[in-house]
Amino acid sequence: MNIAVVGSYGVGVTMRTARVPDPGETISGGELSTGHGGKGSNQAVAASRLGARVSFLTAVGDDAAASSAIELWEDEGIDASGVVRIPGAATMTGIILLESSAENRIIIAPGALDSLSAADVAAREADIAAADALIVCLEIPLDAAREALRIARGAGILTVLNPAPAREIPAEMLRDVDILTPNLTEAQVLTGDHAASAPELVERLQELTGSRVVLTMGDQGSLVADDSGVHRIDPVTPEHVVDTTGAGDSFTAAITVAVLEGDSLHAAAARAASVGAHVVARHEVIPALPHRSELDQDLWPPLPPT
Repeated sequence: MNIAVVGSYGVGVTMRTARVPDPGETISGGELSTGHGGKGSNQAVAASRLGARVSFLTAVGDDAAASSAIELWEDEGIDASGVVRIPGAATMTGIILLESSAENRIIIAPGALDSLSAADVAAREADIAAADALIVCLEIPLDAAREALRIARGAGILTVLNPAPAREIPAEMLRDVDILTPNLTEAQVLTGDHAASAPELVERLQELTGSRVVLTMGDQGSLVADDSGVHRIDPVTPEHVVDTTGAGDSFTAAITVAVLEGDSLHAAAARAASVGAHVVARHEVIPALPHRSELDQDLWPPLPPT
C-alpha cells in the first residue's frame, strides 16, 4: 500500500490559554509549545503509522526548522527525497491559539511553501503515478495541488482531496477527485451555500463534483455521500477532548488507508472516526497521531507481513 502526499509542512507554535484575549487586551498564564505541523506532513505521518508506505512532497526553507522536519520524516520512514528547499526562505509557521475548551484558532505565515510550483510536482510525476493513492490539501499553491491531482487521475490511482483551508476551487480540478473530505465550513465555501443543512451540503457537493464525499462534523460524526445516497456515521467519543488540532488530517489519512485496504467508504469513515478520537484526546499533533497497534484491533487489525 503506497500513498503519495503532496501538501504542507510547517512549524506549529501553540499557545494554550484559558481564553483568547479580546481586542486590545493582554492576558497572562499561557503555556507555549513548538512542534511539527502542516496538514500534508500530518497526513503523511498518520498514514505511515497506520501501515502505508508514504512519499511526501512539500517545500521548506533553508532554516533549522527544515532540518528538523527532514529528521522527522526519516524517523517515520517517509520518503521525503523530493522535498524542495527554498534558499533564503523561512519554513512555514503556524501560530495556534488553543483555548481550554479545546477549540483552536490558527494563523499561518506560508514562507517557503508559497514557492511550491506545478513544475516541482511534475518533476515527481513518476513517484505520484507509482502510488496506490494520492492525498492533497490546500495549504499549498492551487497550481501545485491541481497538477498533483491531474497526474494521479492520469495514472488511474485513488485521489483524495482535503479541501482545507477553505477556498474556492475550479470545477475542472474537482473533477479529478475521487474522495473529498471537507468540514462544514469548507463545504459551505465549495458550494457557495451558507444556509443549507449538513445533509443538503454533502448531497450538493456530491452532485457538483461527482466525487464521493465525507463531511466531517467533529463530535457529531460525519456524513458520507456516494451513489447509494447520504449516510450518517456515528462519532467515536473520547473520554476527554484536549486538542482538536490535527484531527481532520488524521481522519483523511485513515480514510485513504481503509479504502485501500478494501473498505467501503462508510466502513472507512467509521474506522477513521476512531483515529480522530484518539488524536483529540492528546496534546500536540505528532505525539497524538496513533500507531496502528494503539488502536482497537477489531477496527485496525495488524497488517500481514510483507
